[in-house]
Amino acid sequence: MADDGERDGTSPESPQMSLTERVGAWDAAVLYFSSAVMVLSGPVMLAFAVLAGAELMLIGVVFTVVLVPVGLGLWFHTDAERGHNRRLDAVGIPATAEITDLTDFDWNGEESGVEVGLRVSGPGLRTFEATWRRGHHPGLRVGRGLAAEVDPAGGRFRVRL
Repeated sequence: MADDGERDGTSPESPQMSLTERVGAWDAAVLYFSSAVMVLSGPVMLAFAVLAGAELMLIGVVFTVVLVPVGLGLWFHTDAERGHNRRLDAVGIPATAEITDLTDFDWNGEESGVEVGLRVSGPGLRTFEATWRRGHHPGLRVGRGLAAEVDPAGGRFRVRL
């Protein structure tokens, strides 16, 4: 899956639009599998502790309390992103996202990335500006136009790099 981070920046005069990341079939399979492992790990440990009398009760409780909500959240987020992508594939209007600004930043002091300023326009669309935080990429430079799809009714857009 593409980089996560803050992806919803708009200027005050532009419509509220949210960037949707492409989640392909393999990405979705990995994310669904990971979330299933998270959701099942705690209850499996609890069942093993009860049935085998093992000393895993506390670990099973902690894993259940922590990982079940995280796993469900990941599952539902992946499902929502896939739905947004299907809608963009079906009704998305082709557009161009011009890179207007590139600013370096640090994610929690551990990883660096770039905040990409975008001006998205296309035939029949109201031009809007947005920001996109992602990892560094050699193809990002100010003035470059990127292919995009916009769903004005759904308030979503997707950029292809």
